[in-house]
Amino acid sequence: MAATVTNTEGVATAIGGGPRSRGGNGFPKNGGGRDGKDGEPLRFTPARYRIGVWMAIGSIVMLFTALTSAYIVRSASGNDWQPIAMPKVLWLSTLLIVISSVTMEVSRRSLKQQRDARYGRWLMITVALGLGFLGSQIIAWRQLVRQGIYLASNPYNSFFYLFTAAHGLHLLGGIMALTYLLLRTRQRRSTIDGELRRVGAADSATIYWHFMDVLWVALFFLLFFWK
Repeated sequence: MAATVTNTEGVATAIGGGPRSRGGNGFPKNGGGRDGKDGEPLRFTPARYRIGVWMAIGSIVMLFTALTSAYIVRSASGNDWQPIAMPKVLWLSTLLIVISSVTMEVSRRSLKQQRDARYGRWLMITVALGLGFLGSQIIAWRQLVRQGIYLASNPYNSFFYLFTAAHGLHLLGGIMALTYLLLRTRQRRSTIDGELRRVGAADSATIYWHFMDVLWVALFFLLFFWK
């Protein structure tokens, strides 16, 4: 049992206890810290959020791996494969999502620096860029429809619409998650447990958003150059 001594200011100090271990966010690790309220131990760790988001990413990877395999096999198995001229607006889509990955990272770092106003501002920019990406995808679809290029025209068209729609739906889920974080930017919690939840949620959302960025770039090159 650690002994205590009292300093000249009358504050009790533990001897032999040593410094508490802290995680990467500057907070005590789960099981060894207190949440600041009645000395209760922390009941939450950001790893819970990260495990959940990595499981979601794993399932998405399996889906797109299967689709990509089917795309490559089908492209070499018949004479009805007719690649289309890709809408140039997809270059804008790619630029928007790459920039949004940068703004999302800036937002996450701002939260860890406890700069809440900056965190909310960059998070809002990221949401706007994500919506811009979806808008440019819709424009690309409308351009193809005006050219008479529909889902069932030929197998290449079917894969194009399937890839872009599947990615767009998953990105929409990410936008919903970021919107939720944005709505809670002003609800700062006074306990360490609460702050860990905020940082953990932002970290997990950032991981997912970066994954959506990488996934789109991979699909972009697949559709543009594997014909």
